[in-house]
Amino acid sequence: MTIDNTTIDKLAKLSSLTIDENKKEVLANELADIVTFVENLNEIDVSHVNATFTTIEGGQPLREDTAFKEDGLTERIMANAPKSADNHFIVPTIIE
Repeated sequence: MTIDNTTIDKLAKLSSLTIDENKKEVLANELADIVTFVENLNEIDVSHVNATFTTIEGGQPLREDTAFKEDGLTERIMANAPKSADNHFIVPTIIE
């Protein structure tokens, strides 16, 4: 895969970045090196490796998901909110 100025411009637009014209060539070379490295990874034989891997024998330990009610918890949380009403946070309207 070749990385040219068109690709750099597209990546800059998608990432909302401004890239100086004098840095585009250096960036293109660096991205080409990264793409070459990733393409080299495709050549590695991983057919003998299990699809999942964990360093914890027996899998991830899970805790019991139990509901509890603590008196005054809601009031303490709402006391930290800038605006609240009826145990709900009041936030500015962002969609009209």
